[in-house]
Amino acid sequence: MNYWMRRVRVALPWLVIAVLSAAVVMLTLLPAAWITPQFAKQTRGHVNLVDPAGSLWHGSATLMLAAGSDMSAATLLPGRIEWTTSFWPLFTGRVRMTMRHSEAMPDPITVDATLRTVNVTPGAMSVPASLLGGLGAPFNTLDLQGNVQLSWSDWRSFNREAFGQLTVTLNDASSRISLVKPLGSYRVLFQAQGASSTLDLTTMKGPLMLSGNGTVSAASTSFHGVASAAPEARDNLAGLLNLLGRPTGPGMVALTFVH
Repeated sequence: MNYWMRRVRVALPWLVIAVLSAAVVMLTLLPAAWITPQFAKQTRGHVNLVDPAGSLWHGSATLMLAAGSDMSAATLLPGRIEWTTSFWPLFTGRVRMTMRHSEAMPDPITVDATLRTVNVTPGAMSVPASLLGGLGAPFNTLDLQGNVQLSWSDWRSFNREAFGQLTVTLNDASSRISLVKPLGSYRVLFQAQGASSTLDLTTMKGPLMLSGNGTVSAASTSFHGVASAAPEARDNLAGLLNLLGRPTGPGMVALTFVH
C-alpha cells in the first residue's frame, strides 16, 4: 500500500463523520417554512399553515381556511399550531410529528407518515363556526355563528385512500341572514372507507331541521337531503330555506349537490 493510499484510508472515517455532521446540522436548521406548503398541497389550498416560525423540528404556524386558490375571504383560527418532529425515525424513512393547537386542541396528536402511508391518532378540537366562512360558498353567505366540535378516530391513509371516522358537531348555530336564533344544532358524520366515503347529516335540535346523506370519491361528490322548518318558524325561515335549496313542499326544500 503506497503512501497516498494509507493517507486516504486514515482520513476516510473522518471524512464520513464530517459529511454526516454537516447533514445533521443542515437538517436541524431546516426552517418551519419548509413544511407548511405541504398542507396547502394536500388540501388543494383549503387548509393552510401561514406565518411559520421556528424550525421543522420545533415550530408553529397559524391555521388558515380558504376557498382554494382564492385567498380574498380566508379566515384565521386564533392561536398557533405547534409541532415537534422526531429525528431518528427519519433514518427509517418515516416522519413522526407531535402536534397540538394552543387554544383549539390542547391535547396533542401524533402524525406518523411514510412515502405511502399516513397515520393520525384520535383527537378533538373546538373552533368558532365563523372560521368556516373562509371555505367560500355557502358558508361565507350564511356567515354562521356558533361552536364547531371536531373529533376523529384513528385516521389512516394508504396510497391516498383514507380510512377513519370524523364527526363534526355544530352547536346552537345562527346566521346573519336569519332572525331565528339559534337555528339549531347539527351533526355531520364522515366515514372514510378507502376509495369512497360516506357523509350523513342529522339535526339534534332546533326549528331548522336538516338531514341527508352523500358519497365522496376522487371521481365525484354528491349529497341529497332535505331542509325543513318547524310549523311555528316557517314564516321567519322562508327566506333562508329558499336560499338553501329548491322548494318541495310547505316549509321544505331539497338539498342537492352533485360535482
